[in-house]
Amino acid sequence: MLPVAEARERILAGLSPGQAETCHLAEAMGRVLASDVAARLSLPVEPVSAMDGYAARVADCGSVGTTLTRIGESAAGRPWTGTLGAGQAVRIFTGAVIPDGADCIILQEDVDASAEEDGASVIIREVPREGRFIRPAGLDVTAGDIILAAGTVMSARLIALATSAGHTHVSLWPRPHVGVLSTGDELVIPGETPGRGQIISSNATYLSAFVRACGGVPVNLGIARDRPGAMLEQVRSAPLPLDLIVTTGGASVGVHDHVVDDLSSSGTELGFWKIAMRPGKPLIHGQIDGIPLLGLPGNPVSSAVCANIFLRPAIARLSGGSYEPELVTARLGCDLPENDRRQDYLRSTLAVDADGNMAVEPARKQDSSMIGIYAHANALIVRPPFDPPKSAGDAVMVMRLDPLL
Repeated sequence: MLPVAEARERILAGLSPGQAETCHLAEAMGRVLASDVAARLSLPVEPVSAMDGYAARVADCGSVGTTLTRIGESAAGRPWTGTLGAGQAVRIFTGAVIPDGADCIILQEDVDASAEEDGASVIIREVPREGRFIRPAGLDVTAGDIILAAGTVMSARLIALATSAGHTHVSLWPRPHVGVLSTGDELVIPGETPGRGQIISSNATYLSAFVRACGGVPVNLGIARDRPGAMLEQVRSAPLPLDLIVTTGGASVGVHDHVVDDLSSSGTELGFWKIAMRPGKPLIHGQIDGIPLLGLPGNPVSSAVCANIFLRPAIARLSGGSYEPELVTARLGCDLPENDRRQDYLRSTLAVDADGNMAVEPARKQDSSMIGIYAHANALIVRPPFDPPKSAGDAVMVMRLDPLL
């Protein structure tokens, strides 16, 4: 059986993003930049005041009690256009352009002004320092500088930065279209009442939400029934071009499991089948008509754990980015027996105490059909093959689960 790390590497090796597209920044949230973004404007464009007060010349403000004459006002969006002379001051507000000739700001609480109008006397009560409370041009960003590098995942903050620096559009990698197909005669669509021996197709619901949360576009391919060729028919009738196919079920060796056999027909390829992992042993990798396929097991927990280990980095690669799981070390809350030859992912609860110490407790039942336990877990204990027995208090490697996934 293929080791987990090698399986992940082989899956990712055949993936790359589609054609970059120019998009409005309103559409950029969560997407990956295809090219660098350089600032078109400096921020601020001109020197501006950081406080409310009076713009003046340090040379005129040598001592407490000095009187200046107010000759104008500079407000945000309404700069004063003259040049400051000896003994003069301009009323100024936060964000307003510094008048020509001024080199300091006197805070409004550090003066006594005779009136709030031009011609008023302004008596200094605190001697200002040159440059204090003045934001120079380019303090935050300088025009021409690279402010966002290719490969960056766009967040609300980064969208604000690009907008402030003069951009309305950026080059982004497209969101990958991921076909989601369930297989099995036992499945009914959500909303239908299952009959005897039937279950609701929850894997497709989970995987569609998973794909969307990871930045992809889920494409519902429905349910393929347990007969040879049904999976291929469903995939080839997809309503949109696909970048990746994800199936669930039909991956084992039973007479009703046909995904592997379907990948031996014309236009298909079986890359590998079965990996040294628990849950998730019957994972399939292949392609249909040049479209990569990831075949997940049918058990809900196996499907979900494999999605976190393999599907999430696959979507990231197709989106122009990358993903590595967040691994931490925690103290084990109970004894564990020796592990066998498969890498194990135990559904667990990770807790952090007031001192920042991490403790992890695996669920008592680890059955791969029990979605309820997985739904309430927040971490997976990762045990490598042939991991020796562990005692309570031992350090173990833990993979945090994204709360949205």
